[in-house]
Amino acid sequence: MEENFYRVMLDSIAEGLIAIDDEGKIIFINKVARQILNVDDDVIGKFVADVIPNTRMHVVLQTGRAEHDQIQHLGDKSIVTTRVPIVDDNGKILGVVAVFRDISRAWKMAEKVTNVRELEALLMAIFDSTYDAISVADEEGRIILVNRAYTRITGLSARDVIGKPATIDIAEGESMHIKVARERKPVRNVRMLAGPGRKEVIVNVDPIFVNGVFRGSVAVVHDTSEIMELHRELEELRRTVRRMVAKYTFDDIVAVSHSMKVAVDQAKRVADTNATVLLRGESGTGKELFAHAIHNASKRKNGPFVSVNCAAIPDSLLESELFGYEEGAFTGAKKGGKKGLIEEADGGTLFLDEVGKLSMNVQSKFLRFLQDKEFVRVGGNTPVYVNVRVIAATNRNLEEMVERGEFLPDLYYRLNVVPIYIPPLRNRKQDIPYLVDRIIKKLNQEYGRIVESISPQALEILMNYDWPGNIRELENVIGRAIINMDIDERRIEAHHIGILSEEQRSFPTMPRGRDLKEMLEEYEKAIIKNVLDKCEGSREKAARELGISLRTLYYKLKKYGLE
Repeated sequence: MEENFYRVMLDSIAEGLIAIDDEGKIIFINKVARQILNVDDDVIGKFVADVIPNTRMHVVLQTGRAEHDQIQHLGDKSIVTTRVPIVDDNGKILGVVAVFRDISRAWKMAEKVTNVRELEALLMAIFDSTYDAISVADEEGRIILVNRAYTRITGLSARDVIGKPATIDIAEGESMHIKVARERKPVRNVRMLAGPGRKEVIVNVDPIFVNGVFRGSVAVVHDTSEIMELHRELEELRRTVRRMVAKYTFDDIVAVSHSMKVAVDQAKRVADTNATVLLRGESGTGKELFAHAIHNASKRKNGPFVSVNCAAIPDSLLESELFGYEEGAFTGAKKGGKKGLIEEADGGTLFLDEVGKLSMNVQSKFLRFLQDKEFVRVGGNTPVYVNVRVIAATNRNLEEMVERGEFLPDLYYRLNVVPIYIPPLRNRKQDIPYLVDRIIKKLNQEYGRIVESISPQALEILMNYDWPGNIRELENVIGRAIINMDIDERRIEAHHIGILSEEQRSFPTMPRGRDLKEMLEEYEKAIIKNVLDKCEGSREKAARELGISLRTLYYKLKKYGLE
């Protein structure tokens, strides 16, 4: 079944594909390739040179050198083909695969175009229609041309980069345009991180020579992050808590307003110490962003960064997740036991989000860990010593919880060594224009759009709103505005956003003439739907916001048809 799936998948792609074995015999040919070459399935097992007289696949088989973007003529057809050897881990060539596309129609169209302006428009249309990002730089390494896919992949528009050095779009790595300008040689398959979203890409760059004179370079940028992102999302579904790498730095935090500058300054000062930090602020203000930045600015930046959402794990599991357990500690315990998340963070940082949701039992055990820097696994009796820096975060009033007996006073004082208050968005409106600019670039990558700016009228609407949902709500509003735009629109206008008000966030009016049970169920459904929208579809976050268990939320989603 799996083999049939891959065969159907390869038959569905728009390019022709042929594969040969180490003897030069055809072992696979897809549907498009058969159509272009005008052959049937009976070519399987034949020598490729007998089927395609002017092929060079057997040459690549002998030399082991790939041939990219080669023009090949097949009777009245012209194709552009790439031939790549298949090599195992020991360097042995197992065969060759060729991927090609029929460009006959494009060539015939180009031959009919005599007007220079029409030809330029045609070339730009082709340039913009490619799925991979393309950027062109001049002889000094300044970007002079990019296509639409470039904005989709990097999040940067033409206005952001044209006329600027080719380092402008690189988040991590060396500029290959500048390297080619310096060495006048092509570079192949260079991995780097591109754009403000740090998208993982592979770059190929070739020098451009006109009459023997170097005039610049052209780069083709392949996006490798989509499959990796799907893999990451699968891992997130498998585990609510995961070991992770801190992705953000203080450069990712927008701090123009005085209150935000104060918070960032406090965080920078404490980052290089081992002091415990308590991040405080409303939901959606960016507490996790601060935790990432503090870790990356510390001496522990090369160590692990382990994030634990205390509200997302049932109390019955949280103790064993944090402290680990010994073999036989409880029914279903893993053979050989399991390291806890505190151990995984050894030498690095442990980030406890929603620390106010810890049960009293876990609070007591975690307090002992903070005091002694050691703990005992569940079911064990041998102390485990670790070197971990703790950053905690909460949107709850811990002082009131201490007074009500819901939070241990000693744990509060241990966590509240360096409190950092992150202001809500309504108290830092000077930051909104800069936040909007970053969000647009981020969503350009996520949505595959090329939005460049926001109008003054639209920005005024955002500035006049109080943002009870903080930055998370701002991202949702900008995201909806971009979705409301036509595909070719470049600027967010006021009508894309609409009116923002508290009334707009209220729930639907209940229809009359219905009994109380029906009205309550309708009201409950509306509440759940609104909270899910606010939490961007995250059911774990929605359950926390609603104050119910994840199991109860799933039951209600099924009940109201919101799955």
